[in-house]
Amino acid sequence: MKRLFSILAITFMVAFGTVNATTTSAATVATTVVSSIQDDAAAPAEKLGFHQELKKRFIEGGAGFMGIVLLCLILGLAIAIERIIFLNLSTTNTKKLTQKVEDALQSGGVEAAKEVCRNTSGPVASIFYQGLDRTDEGLDAAEKAVVAYGGVQMGLLEKNVSWISLFIALAPMLGFMGTVIGMIEAFDKIEAAGDMQPSLVAGGIKVALLTTVFGLIVAIILQIFYNYIIAKIDSIVNDMEDASITLMDLLIRNKK
Repeated sequence: MKRLFSILAITFMVAFGTVNATTTSAATVATTVVSSIQDDAAAPAEKLGFHQELKKRFIEGGAGFMGIVLLCLILGLAIAIERIIFLNLSTTNTKKLTQKVEDALQSGGVEAAKEVCRNTSGPVASIFYQGLDRTDEGLDAAEKAVVAYGGVQMGLLEKNVSWISLFIALAPMLGFMGTVIGMIEAFDKIEAAGDMQPSLVAGGIKVALLTTVFGLIVAIILQIFYNYIIAKIDSIVNDMEDASITLMDLLIRNKK
């Protein structure tokens, strides 16, 4: 009899433990499924692409100052791209051109050298042509023509570059102005409410910071293009100066 009660007690304990384990497992699985569903539902709301996030922040910053900052970026990039294309087209192989002019001077004289320069694009070829065109007036006249036309070519290379520097300075200033206006609006809300609550000033401060950030981003982008353009201009000007000296040496040797 005692053995029967013992067997029944063990059977009951095993059955009760199995039920509890099954219930716990089912609850765990249900909790996991619910958590996964909630995470999946929340994931699209949290993860935004770069363009969507940028658009969202731009709209939050307000159309007033953000639109002006965006206009600075568009105009600055347009001028920068135009200058880069122009400078790349103005770059010539100075050594190759000098060799062609020297061969033309030795074989066909000044007129042959001028024809080589006419068929070559770029500021160096233009300077060569102006110097060769004044050789009949003497070496001094040719040298003055080279120097004068070199200044003209430098002006063409630096055309509109000052506008890029203007937009570089203007974009952060507009951002800072938006910051100041946003802070003023935040303090106006505090004064109107008569209470210092974070919710009152959070919107104004957020707009203020967004305008500053976008202004700095625009300035950084344009500054990179500006430095590249200035370096390109310096390289072309150095080639022009070196080629001018070489041309005068060629004219002196040709006179002899």
